[in-house]
Amino acid sequence: MFYQIWATFLHISGILYDSIYLCSKPNQLNPLGVNEKEFPGPYLGQWYFIAGAAPTMEQLKIFVTVDNILFNMAASNVPQILQLRATIKKKNGDCEPREWTYHMTEGSTDLRTEGRPDMKTELFSSSCPDGIILRETGHGYQRFLFYNRSPQPPEECVNEFRSLTYCLNSKAFLQTPREKEACKLSSD
Repeated sequence: MFYQIWATFLHISGILYDSIYLCSKPNQLNPLGVNEKEFPGPYLGQWYFIAGAAPTMEQLKIFVTVDNILFNMAASNVPQILQLRATIKKKNGDCEPREWTYHMTEGSTDLRTEGRPDMKTELFSSSCPDGIILRETGHGYQRFLFYNRSPQPPEECVNEFRSLTYCLNSKAFLQTPREKEACKLSSD
């Protein structure tokens, strides 16, 4: 009897440890900052897409043909609007330019993508220096995306992102190969 109670106690302790320590969510960042002057400063400039995670591979299929993606986040002339430009280098060598406009909303911690009312983007801190995690949600999907200032972040950063998102029920994982030179971003 004592052994059954002890085994049950250890099992419950293990579950609690996993849920509290191993599967803790990263800190969510407020796009407007504390005083609306801090953002978007630290997030402007170039970012490389490193990896994605989602509950199913179907939610990551858009990235399967990608070798690398280079992003540039810029502040707009209009307050609370960010402009995101990207060049997507496909595995076949083709380059595809893309653009998005993000709207920040007073009292909200998420970004809204213009033309995609169903899509919500949240920003989270990463313990990896020069890294950031995004969570995109929309009609029937949720995916986590890991970005870094360097195209080749330390492997422990990628492993940490993978472990964290696995704990958050994102069992499918995709890392871009980043074997080809990134496409140049247009300067307009």
